[in-house]
Amino acid sequence: MTVFTRRIMGVETEYGISGKLSPEETARYLFRPVVAQHSSTNIFTRNASRLYLDVGAHPEVATGECDSLHQLLCHERAGDLMLTDLAVQAEQALADDNIGGQVYLFKNNVDSVGNSYGCHENYLVGRDTVLKALGKQLLPFMITRQLICGAGLYRDGQFLLSQRADQVWEGISSATTRARPIINTRDEPHGDSERFRRMHVIVGDSNMSETTFLLKVGSTLLALEMLEAGYELPDFELDNAISHVRDISRDATGATALRLKAGGEVSALAVQKAFCEAARRWLAEREQDSDLDYVVDLWERQLTAVETQDFSVVDTEIDWVIKQKLLRRYEGKASEAKLAQIDLTYHDIRPGRGLFSVLEKRGLARRVSTDEEIRAAVDTAPQTTRAALRGRLLTRAEELGKQVTVDWVNFRYGADRVELLDPFAAADERVDALIAALEAGDE
Repeated sequence: MTVFTRRIMGVETEYGISGKLSPEETARYLFRPVVAQHSSTNIFTRNASRLYLDVGAHPEVATGECDSLHQLLCHERAGDLMLTDLAVQAEQALADDNIGGQVYLFKNNVDSVGNSYGCHENYLVGRDTVLKALGKQLLPFMITRQLICGAGLYRDGQFLLSQRADQVWEGISSATTRARPIINTRDEPHGDSERFRRMHVIVGDSNMSETTFLLKVGSTLLALEMLEAGYELPDFELDNAISHVRDISRDATGATALRLKAGGEVSALAVQKAFCEAARRWLAEREQDSDLDYVVDLWERQLTAVETQDFSVVDTEIDWVIKQKLLRRYEGKASEAKLAQIDLTYHDIRPGRGLFSVLEKRGLARRVSTDEEIRAAVDTAPQTTRAALRGRLLTRAEELGKQVTVDWVNFRYGADRVELLDPFAAADERVDALIAALEAGDE
């Protein structure tokens, strides 16, 4: 089986939207500048990400191809900033139209009436990887991963670890909305289909915490690497994985018993500990990566916190722990409606207004990126992958006022088309020629 120690990955984030008008009308104001410039609500931007309005009036940003955790984090947060800038413009347009009101964007996964929207992770795997077989080995890790990277949810007087756990209904499936599986097997590699597959993970929560985001993606990268390499891991194949996912979300001790296909039971915490311990050993064998060193350190500390129920060592680094600590400050003092409002406002992406951003500013939520890195990621594509080529073409076309058409694989200018099947390629003479034709005005 192909083993990738340098791996292409990306994240698709859907946002909740609210304002004085209906979500649909508010979204139209939000995308007004995009439509004015591109005559579409579905575009690729200068930083090689895809920005579009998804079904249900949900703004969505899909990052360009990234090959490091920190790079992916910065481009994921750049999506927040891009939409915040659009929201500010929308508020001005609403004021100009004598409507007024604020535009709220929430990076969460469920609204007040129970509608769910996703945060999907994409990982490049080799074509020789059978996703269903890999998925069976990964499912125990995936359903228990909420212990370390859930976003937390206060609902009906109960605190849940994950916002998405109650929204998934299958383990492995080609569906995305009808059944909402944990792992989607639809074969869209966005690359050479003879070399690559794309593993599409649907179960994860959207994270406000940068460190939780790193842990979510980094732990999954390490699990993939170990499984691809045939690294020794316990056999945790479950009798019915999906039947446990909601119970785990309601048990912060990790004691939820999971039924093994081979017979017997194992706790959710024990599954995570086994993967984490293996990942610590694997780090000694793979090439060094400071981001992954931090991931395993945080992973270990979070599992110890779950086991001991002393979360003081991670209460600035894990989303659900940060949120639960915040909510406990108001227990017995605030109504159910007020606690639900605090939960929602935690996910407001507007700096200075969203509660998470306030906690971050006060040092109560750890940060690993800088404002400068995120602002740079708004205008600049990842420079070590195919995204760099898409970003170059789009930026030059915008500067020249020319029209080009791109998707994840294809670049077009006039009658010329370049197909880029290698997502690792950050340079290509054909794209250079396309840009030269663009500059010369040759269509």
